[in-house]
Amino acid sequence: MRVDIDRLSRELETLAGFSDAPAPAVTRVVYSETDRRARAWVRELCCEAGLAVREDGIGNIFARWPGEEPGIATGSHIDAIPHAGRYDGTVGVLGGLEAIRMLQRAGVRPRRSIELVVFCAEEPTRFGIGCFGSRMLVGLLDGSELRDREGKSLRDWVGNHGSVRLPKGHYAAFIELHIEQGPLLERSGIPLGIVTAIAAPATWHIFIEGEGGHAGAVLMPDRKDAFCAAAEAALAVERAARSSGAIDTVGTTGVCDVFPGAVNSVPSRVRIEMDVRDIDGARRDRVLGEIEAACAEIAARRGVTIRKQVIHADPPATCDARVIAALEKAAGGMPYQKMVSRAYHDSLFMARIVPAGMLFIPCRGGVSHRPDEYAAPEAIASGVAALAGALASLAND
Repeated sequence: MRVDIDRLSRELETLAGFSDAPAPAVTRVVYSETDRRARAWVRELCCEAGLAVREDGIGNIFARWPGEEPGIATGSHIDAIPHAGRYDGTVGVLGGLEAIRMLQRAGVRPRRSIELVVFCAEEPTRFGIGCFGSRMLVGLLDGSELRDREGKSLRDWVGNHGSVRLPKGHYAAFIELHIEQGPLLERSGIPLGIVTAIAAPATWHIFIEGEGGHAGAVLMPDRKDAFCAAAEAALAVERAARSSGAIDTVGTTGVCDVFPGAVNSVPSRVRIEMDVRDIDGARRDRVLGEIEAACAEIAARRGVTIRKQVIHADPPATCDARVIAALEKAAGGMPYQKMVSRAYHDSLFMARIVPAGMLFIPCRGGVSHRPDEYAAPEAIASGVAALAGALASLAND
């Protein structure tokens, strides 16, 4: 079997052109006109490959090479955060399509169906929650409470979408091909990473209420500065993650909204958004407990109120042993490294209803979510070849 890497590279370049930011940056937010045109183009490619294409009520796309059920699935996402790169998610979608075309060209006749899934909204850009398409598919969301920053609901964007939930066992296996989004494979010179576990995210919104006032008139001993309390809370997130005892624990405070936002006014209200993740759910939850205790201490000492809103706290996933074995066999002599995924992906949620696994390829410098994100054609070809082999093996198992 041979990967048509020239065609695949052209398709990745074309898809990158569906963007609301100038090249080389890619901005493609779900449900934007740009996103709709990109998804329509991907559907056309799938139809050209002779696949049976359908789209559910929220925009998840399914392109099936028919066979016995339950089938085998692969896929990823094509939405992109503002000013991102062209390989995150798209390698798993267009690479998954090329893997199917490879099998077709080679005359493979899989016993089970093979389906490409294009998940909508893996990125949290529209609704502030990552992987909402796959969350909906596995029944973790009904979408009724989702609102974007303009206050528009999911129904406003897609109408009456109905249930999109897939039953447990809908697929016999699922594999997601993805760039690593980290530097380990490139540093070691290894072309493939076979994922054994996927880290679980917990996202909190933390609201701090203090007392505002004139920056010159409110004396320092009298201040209840909401931003200074928020700054301490953000440092508590970092401190708790660093002290977990494991390199796999990470904590980030990525959003800070300050009211009233004037240089000569003491901040009275602040909202911060924090993300803590780990492949060990119990260890992550201990870190969350430390952060909550720190916030209580900060509130008491500074005379402010601090409350949290739990957006989600998902359990980690362990990749399926049979899928891992199929990927190891499909590597076909290529070196591979077993590793964990510290970024989370749609596979984290698909693992709730189907035996799932992930295959990583190296990306230059470990860079992702930036315009200079890059995966070499030969790296992509290696990943697609291994994916095709694993799909064929599982589909005939």
